[in-house]
Amino acid sequence: MMRNHTTITSFILLGLTDDPQLQILIFIFLLITYMLSVSGNLTIIILTLVDSHLKTAMYFFLQNFAFLEISFTSACIPRFLYSLSTGDRVITYNACVCQLFFTDLCGIVEFFLLATMSYDRYVAICKPLHYMTIMNHRVCQRLIFCCWVITLFLILPPLSLGLNLEFCDSNAIDHFVCDANPMLKISCSDTWFIEKMVVVCSALILFLTLVCVVLSYLYIIRTTLRFPSAQQRTKAFSTCSSHMIVVSITYSSCIFVYIRPSAKDDMAINKGVSLLATSISPMLNPFIYTLRNKQVKQAFNNLVKRTLRFPSAQQRTKAFSTCSSHMIVVSITYSSCIFVYIRPSAKEDGHQ
Repeated sequence: MMRNHTTITSFILLGLTDDPQLQILIFIFLLITYMLSVSGNLTIIILTLVDSHLKTAMYFFLQNFAFLEISFTSACIPRFLYSLSTGDRVITYNACVCQLFFTDLCGIVEFFLLATMSYDRYVAICKPLHYMTIMNHRVCQRLIFCCWVITLFLILPPLSLGLNLEFCDSNAIDHFVCDANPMLKISCSDTWFIEKMVVVCSALILFLTLVCVVLSYLYIIRTTLRFPSAQQRTKAFSTCSSHMIVVSITYSSCIFVYIRPSAKDDMAINKGVSLLATSISPMLNPFIYTLRNKQVKQAFNNLVKRTLRFPSAQQRTKAFSTCSSHMIVVSITYSSCIFVYIRPSAKEDGHQ
């Protein structure tokens, strides 16, 4: 039997809730976390670029990880903030596909980068005399390049098949971003093969990267326990602690979301975990790395001192006057926009 198919040119993102008051709280929360995430990760990138003490492989990978965090959260959160502030939940088909591509790309590259960072810690602790030789800048660049290439190789086949899907019954996506599982559920095409491919690719990525992480830390623990002094053991574990915390948060949230793709009744829980992965984790990671890393904290203090401690009052006055115009414009722009968009459902205030 032939079915009537209507070409879908846009989707409707249902978001997290229809409660106007709760939407306001979510908007404020996400705006704060997004600004902290971008500013925190951008600070790490700047520090690793300008400070001569942060030029090792560890900080090169941390710099790339911070860039990925900014990219990942920027692919999801600003569009959702726009939807909350204006009430416009419509997203075009092309924009939805682009968002799906970049969120998957950045999210999966993070897994491979975390595995690479685990290997870097293994070399630093287990083979310290050969660390600078093994993890030279060219090797680090090649490892980053491999992370991106492998990710593209894994996501392009299912994404290409997904472009041929037909949507004839509904265009409402039960999520706050364009995610693969909700989109497959509303398709009227046969999605069995794509669903299996997504499951296989997700399981393969999680398994390969997790094995690399676990093996690296098993060797690290074995080597650390052989250190003669407790001070050396404490220093080795403190070096890895920040990375272990980030790995735990990233893997636990993503495994919970992707390991159960057919749990339709758990969509609300999955959306909550997705919110954790896209907004809270990128915000926490810079603080996790900086609060537990003396070199990063020292680099930040040095940068602040160089910025604020000018030798003469004339230089300080010149610096502040250079920024004063921009600060006034920023204050006016943000105050007006926040006043308008912080209450997206207040229709009775439209005359203001």
